[in-house]
Amino acid sequence: MRISLLFVSLLAIVPNAVLASVLAIDYGADFIKASLMKPGIPFDVLLNKDSKRKIHSSVAWKRGDRLFGQDAAYLATRFPSDTFSHLKYLQAAPHDSEPAAYFSKISPATVSQNDRFLTNLTRSDGTEWSTEELVAMQFAYIKHLAELVANEKVRDVIITVPGYYTQFERDAVADAVEVAGLRLLALINDGTAVAVNYAMTRAFPAPETHVIYDVGSSGIRATVVEFSTTTDKKTGATGTQINVLGFGSDKTVGGIEFDRRVREILADAFNAKQKGKDIRKDKRGMAKLWKEAQRVKGVLSANQDAVAHVESLAWDIDFKTKISRAAFEQACADLEPKFTQPLYDALKFAGLDLTNITSVIMAGGASRTPMVQAAIKTAVPADKLSFNVNADEAAVLGAALHGASLSRQFKTKNIKVLDILAHDVQATYFAAATTPLGRPRSITTTLFPAGSKVGTKKTMTFKRKDDFVINFDYKKEPLPGFPTRMFEVDINGVVEALQNLTDSGAVDPVVKATVSLSESGFIAVNQAIAYGEIKDESLTGKFKGLFGGSSTPESDESTEDIPPRPAASSRSADAKKEKKEEKKKVTGPVEIELPIYTRWTTVPPLTVEQKKAARDRLRAVDAEELAKSRREEARNNFESYLYRLRDLLSDESEDKPFIKCSQPAERQKLQELLEESFSWLNDRGDLAETSQLLDKRIALETLEKPVTHRYQEIEAFPQALNNSQMWNWNTRLFLAEARENLTAEAKADLPSKWTADELDSLEKALKDHESWLDEWVEKQKKVKANQDPVIETREMKARAKVLEQHLHRLYRRKVPKAVKKKTTTTTEPTSTANAEESTETEVPHANEKQVPLGDEGKPKTHDEL
Repeated sequence: MRISLLFVSLLAIVPNAVLASVLAIDYGADFIKASLMKPGIPFDVLLNKDSKRKIHSSVAWKRGDRLFGQDAAYLATRFPSDTFSHLKYLQAAPHDSEPAAYFSKISPATVSQNDRFLTNLTRSDGTEWSTEELVAMQFAYIKHLAELVANEKVRDVIITVPGYYTQFERDAVADAVEVAGLRLLALINDGTAVAVNYAMTRAFPAPETHVIYDVGSSGIRATVVEFSTTTDKKTGATGTQINVLGFGSDKTVGGIEFDRRVREILADAFNAKQKGKDIRKDKRGMAKLWKEAQRVKGVLSANQDAVAHVESLAWDIDFKTKISRAAFEQACADLEPKFTQPLYDALKFAGLDLTNITSVIMAGGASRTPMVQAAIKTAVPADKLSFNVNADEAAVLGAALHGASLSRQFKTKNIKVLDILAHDVQATYFAAATTPLGRPRSITTTLFPAGSKVGTKKTMTFKRKDDFVINFDYKKEPLPGFPTRMFEVDINGVVEALQNLTDSGAVDPVVKATVSLSESGFIAVNQAIAYGEIKDESLTGKFKGLFGGSSTPESDESTEDIPPRPAASSRSADAKKEKKEEKKKVTGPVEIELPIYTRWTTVPPLTVEQKKAARDRLRAVDAEELAKSRREEARNNFESYLYRLRDLLSDESEDKPFIKCSQPAERQKLQELLEESFSWLNDRGDLAETSQLLDKRIALETLEKPVTHRYQEIEAFPQALNNSQMWNWNTRLFLAEARENLTAEAKADLPSKWTADELDSLEKALKDHESWLDEWVEKQKKVKANQDPVIETREMKARAKVLEQHLHRLYRRKVPKAVKKKTTTTTEPTSTANAEESTETEVPHANEKQVPLGDEGKPKTHDEL
């Protein structure tokens, strides 16, 4: 779907020299969709080299050659151990988790556990790659496609992720983006991205509530969204606000699970026909069945039956069977309740029901599956089902618009997004012991309950006397096999900071930690401070304290929602400042920043060193592929050149230009070197370096060049001679007319454009050029075609250019103004003073003859004259 710029309103607000591009990527388990936002480029989905709008989420190797997209997916049937698809399941998945186990069911790739307890994938040659590195390769490939379109470097990117993604998975996506050499603008939930796309061309005079029902390859997501119109109080400008109210999901149902079940039907059918053989033990056979299952599923979406046919499936056995839609739906009968459950969960999350919903917007490629649509139509009234967004591309187009609004390089339609958190996040810590021998009690508080708005911050207050640790956890296991512990934060330096505050006069100092929930769904501790208030002991201060009360919290720990506030007014001032403070007593709030250290104890993101090492590995692969590509290009060009040269030498017809312009001895040398080059290419061409291939070609071109040069000179000589003679003719014509004008102007006592010396100088240059041309043209006529020319056309052009410039300098000169004459009248001699009157008279210039010119003010050619 091509979106009109009238609705998108993409207007760059920076000079062209600093225009930037924004890349949006909708990374799916089966396909990648991308969109590039750049002024001057239509806002649409990015195409791959085959002009496909969807790109397979695959990377593969074929005998050392790395391939992406459809090319990689097709290699699965030949190199199943070197083809990696559906990597979305493995993002941040522990090796013993349910998603990792499911991946092994659908992929023949060899997996292993790495030192981060996550999953690595191993090629047939033993090379191991982490999931982040393989995903980064795909991101880098999309980046390359975008740069071909943008004709500039592309760095900023926004990525869609499922709303149920945990902090671990979001970290994995962010790490892959960084390893790919991109800069992450934001992560956006895919349901929210579809909502942005829906709002792009619509206005909402009255609030509307819709459900984005997205059936993708790896799961079903339902997002309840409220659309309304807002007005900026300062500018008065109106915009659209998207408020996410609820979310529901099921990670076990999707297009890939449908493919797997069709493949199981086909595998059972094959095993039933071939007794004693199990197709599930053959990786290539299962890869072929997977490809056929995808095709059959698509056929069954529009037909009641489909015929599956795979030639040489395994053991040189051809396989053919018929599968019905009824059999497919029967195999998926246990999934039917799961089709609608995310919808109900999202409505319950939002505290709404279907009567409060304007429509259910269908999105996602698998939403076209008949049994999914039948289940939804049973649950949702027909008048509330909406199919008015592009099921495949709505998410990436919405993400692209949202990314452009974040980049500050574009002016876009004003759409404000308020998204939510899908999981309960709690903080756990040990309270300070009440007695020296008492055991500290553990306190758990739900810091960000599910439904919390992203982009918010919370401040936790602690009455602590020493360093302590805060643990951040999910309240429930987010996915089977995933840990609940997210990370731990050590808050240090508490003892010294509190002592400094107490010494300064602060009463009951506390520790405050600010925890943020970013727009992309990341949770982090941004700052920890020791906080205290120094009271004013003056009479005025005491009165304020009497009526104002204490600001110190009574409980040991508390949590409060506060907007971000400015930095501390006093943070461990230096020695010079302390001397000044001694003279002036500090009162009011005082803050001292505390050092914090974050530790990932379960599923850690990549460290800086690990990301650098991964980037270096990818760059090494890129450099190797580039060198190989250049070598292959040099080899192909050299081979083509050899065949072209052989054709020139094999045709000995006298009328052929190469034969006419070459001598027998030259052809003999070329023939010998040509045969030697063919022999070398056949023997060592596959192992030769790029420099060797270039050197071999240069050696042949050195022998061929004189022949080629002669032919080129013969071809260019007539035009060069005609050009030289043209300027001789125009110069003579100009001189004749100019001299006539000069004579006429002299008689009329009028100024002239030129002097006689200037015309004589031009005439001398003309005669020199004519003399040189006549002499060397005669010599050139005596030269044979297979001999080197005695006069080069470039020299002829250069000499003609000198004469041309000399002529133009005189021709373009403006006519000088006529000299003004003065007439004087004298009064009678008896006058006491002589008065002098003068009148100025301008004599009209005589009409001068014009030199013939071309259309653009140049002297005419022979034909024009």
